[in-house]
Amino acid sequence: MKKQQFISDYVIYDDEKELELKDAELLSQAHEAVQGSYASYSHFHVGAAVRLLNGVVVKGANIENAAYPSGLCAERVALFAAQAQYPDVPIEAIAITAESEHNEIDEPIAPCGACRQVMVEAEQRSQRPLRIICQGHKGAIMVFDGIETLMPFIFLTKFL
Repeated sequence: MKKQQFISDYVIYDDEKELELKDAELLSQAHEAVQGSYASYSHFHVGAAVRLLNGVVVKGANIENAAYPSGLCAERVALFAAQAQYPDVPIEAIAITAESEHNEIDEPIAPCGACRQVMVEAEQRSQRPLRIICQGHKGAIMVFDGIETLMPFIFLTKFL
């Protein structure tokens, strides 16, 4: 037996003022995207904004449905919309933020496993590390450069 350890590198910023301007603007777009959320069951509203290599930003919000699990996370809404609208333009970054009707979210919210796997393939198609920017409604911001820093041991399409 051999025990190993996985260590992930990421950066934590205290607020948006410390971010590069284009990342701060993308995070602001994610906060705006929260307004499009339909979360009448969980009351947990998520917004995501995807920046393409050409500078275009595509936003998404989580959409719930009474026929669970028919809803979709904000991250996948934004990533799928970007792919559908701009199939030949690489995805550069995604910003994710959340608000709750029941709790103050003042720490970064990371994407779920399904969204992380979609990010794996988006990164593979783009052939460049995906920058992932996570924040709650306010507070600290976590930034990951590349999906493997957020999700180790990824499932690659080459395994198919």
